[in-house]
Amino acid sequence: MLKQITNSLWVLAVLVMAACTSQQIPEEENVPTDLTQYVDPQIGSVHGRWFFYTPAALPFGMAKLAPHTNAYNSQGGWGPNGYDDRHTSIEGFGHFHEFQIGGLVYMPTVGDLQTVPGTLEDPDAGYRSRFDKASETSAPGYYAVTLSDYGIRAELTATERVGYQRFTFPQSEQAHVIIDIGHKQGESSDVINATARLVNDHEVEGSIVTYPEYVKFGDTGKRVSMYFVARLSKKPANVGTFVDTVQTEGETSTEGVNNGLYLSFNTTEGEIIEVQTGLSFTSIENARLNLRTETEGKDFDAARLAAQDAWNQKLNKIVLEGGKEEDRIKFYTGLYHALLGRGLSSDVNGDFPQVDDKIGKTPLDKNGNPEYHHYNTDGMWGGFWNLSQLWALAYPKYFSEYLQSNIDFYKDRGWLHDGAAAGTFTNGVSTNFQGLLIASAYNVGIRDFDVETGYEAAIKNELDYRGRDLGNGKYDLSYFVKDHFVPYQDTLISNGWVFNFGGSHTMEYSFSSYAVAQMAKQRGDSANYQKLMAQADYYRNLFDQETKYIRPKLKNGSFIKDFDPLKAWEGFQEGNAYQYTWYVPHDPVGLIELMGKETFNERLQSMFLDAEKNQFGGGSDEIDSFSGIEKLYNHGNQPSLHNAWLFNYSGKPWLTQKWVREICNTFYGTEPLRGYGVGQDEDQGQLGSWYVLASMGLFDVQGHTADRPSFQFGSPMFEKITIQLDEDYYTGKELIIETKNLSDANMYIQSVSWNGEAIDKNWIYRDQLMEGGTLSFTLGEQPNKNWGVSNIPPSMSNQK
Repeated sequence: MLKQITNSLWVLAVLVMAACTSQQIPEEENVPTDLTQYVDPQIGSVHGRWFFYTPAALPFGMAKLAPHTNAYNSQGGWGPNGYDDRHTSIEGFGHFHEFQIGGLVYMPTVGDLQTVPGTLEDPDAGYRSRFDKASETSAPGYYAVTLSDYGIRAELTATERVGYQRFTFPQSEQAHVIIDIGHKQGESSDVINATARLVNDHEVEGSIVTYPEYVKFGDTGKRVSMYFVARLSKKPANVGTFVDTVQTEGETSTEGVNNGLYLSFNTTEGEIIEVQTGLSFTSIENARLNLRTETEGKDFDAARLAAQDAWNQKLNKIVLEGGKEEDRIKFYTGLYHALLGRGLSSDVNGDFPQVDDKIGKTPLDKNGNPEYHHYNTDGMWGGFWNLSQLWALAYPKYFSEYLQSNIDFYKDRGWLHDGAAAGTFTNGVSTNFQGLLIASAYNVGIRDFDVETGYEAAIKNELDYRGRDLGNGKYDLSYFVKDHFVPYQDTLISNGWVFNFGGSHTMEYSFSSYAVAQMAKQRGDSANYQKLMAQADYYRNLFDQETKYIRPKLKNGSFIKDFDPLKAWEGFQEGNAYQYTWYVPHDPVGLIELMGKETFNERLQSMFLDAEKNQFGGGSDEIDSFSGIEKLYNHGNQPSLHNAWLFNYSGKPWLTQKWVREICNTFYGTEPLRGYGVGQDEDQGQLGSWYVLASMGLFDVQGHTADRPSFQFGSPMFEKITIQLDEDYYTGKELIIETKNLSDANMYIQSVSWNGEAIDKNWIYRDQLMEGGTLSFTLGEQPNKNWGVSNIPPSMSNQK
């Protein structure tokens, strides 16, 4: 029997009812400016990653609810899936969305019961429902859509650890809520075992255990466990279980794979059934505790209002005035992504997941509350050019907790992770920059984490090559430490992937060595400082004086033959020799000396002139996360993100101002397809965070790895930017960035002042800004080639 098709009057009635409900949410006093109006979760939602599109979530939350259009039985891994704005049918609403973590999907239906979703091509083959884009509402903390095939209005919101789903049904004697637990969802990969049972008339509890693709080679044999407790607002009339299409009516519990539970109801016209679901990575008991604690006195509308307020509290850390509305939308959507990507893994009582289902305990304060939180996370490859700079500036407490979470992982496993899912190693990029991040936080004065253990872990991460593997990263560090470069050679891993990243790893390990060296210097550890500074210089060992490129070497020390600097993946991860030759962020001055200033500037300028033609790597008609990696420049991937700022080091800062502005205007968009290039990889907020920094006119090529970090200048895109500084970390209350003569044509800095005092250099020490005050830019239509050229920013070679 075909699904029931809703008549238009029903859809109209539901939409009117939803609109009235939203208008009746009471205003609260002292609510900050509503900046969520400038956030559009749909931007870039074509070809987005699994954790990218989760509108019903709080900043850094555990419960991340979202509609699914292509998550069911996906391949796992890292590829884009979950929700794609081009799709026109929905297969369910999921709760868990983290790197290598997924599961627990609900779907409301009416009519004959089906327990498989069908396909995008044939929605009628299962319970999947078509939907009209006009019925879709997406905002920070809230999502709603009308399922056209059923006449059901579905709404989602969340607290930190609880997902709220509200379904408004038509009259039906065959209304259902399907709970799918046993199938791959997004990045979850294989489900090993899934359980669910109806505990009483209004409660379902269960668990899901998965074996993610990155765990298979990074932490072989380990598992990711998820737990849930769902509270129903209505007693089901019938209950049953299923394994794919095989249904068993009357059973109240299920265990296995490809399985789930269904709940059936008799509903009246417009009847609401609400499901509140507590989540946990540690136990069913803690899922129930999270549910009870976070839902007390909070119905759906109250949770939705609280979610909006939570987003506004975070977004109001940076308040814009002036500038174009389109740019404000880009800015706050980018900031939203920066606050969404990494999610809580710890419970309200401080319990957090460790490997093999062990439970870690967070220290409690005098009031019995956890002193900090734990997080699941993707790696931070390139995150020092966006996320960590932004977190340190406006959200230092979160940055500190993120690091402490990793340090606790180190205590349990003996290594820092660069990607973790519920206590397991899920390192997607083997460079492991977590030691660099610990050092950068220390260097900017964020030191309220376990510094002693963090320093121990960071030193081990850069110097110790014994016991390295794909999970803890730097699997080829022994070559770097012993031979002073990583050779060009293949590494075959268990799933058939072949790595050959000696060139990029040599550059990256040099950079991370420099970062931890600066921490060693400040701590008076001269022995490790000397070792690490020697390693920081190893990038020179791959510089080919003949071609003026970074060129991979064989194990015998000779450069590879038949060298093509544009060939991607040939010794370089997700890039090529042309792109990675610029990868000396700790020492641009040293690279300029090697290349020669004239060659450096000519090549850098020609690169951007070429990149402009293909929208800086995002102009391809091909929707692909890796489109652009064979180009001269690819803004859609991390290794190139500092390149436009290098003119500040080479005597032509006006070209940094020009090209950064052009990238902001051209690569970034406000559409589902053209948001971050064309379907390129926004990852976990990295490209959005880059835009936030760039449009404020601040960026640090060195990623805050210097012992006294600095910010280099670009041209801001708003008349006034007010950044609230956290007084627990910084002496100032707010940093104001004001811009005079702002316009599309005026992209060039004419002058800069700090608290009224003129600045002739194109950079400033970061700690000065953190004292609070006003950084003032005056812009013009033509470059001022006399400004900012006499005192170049700090670099390893000019700071020895």
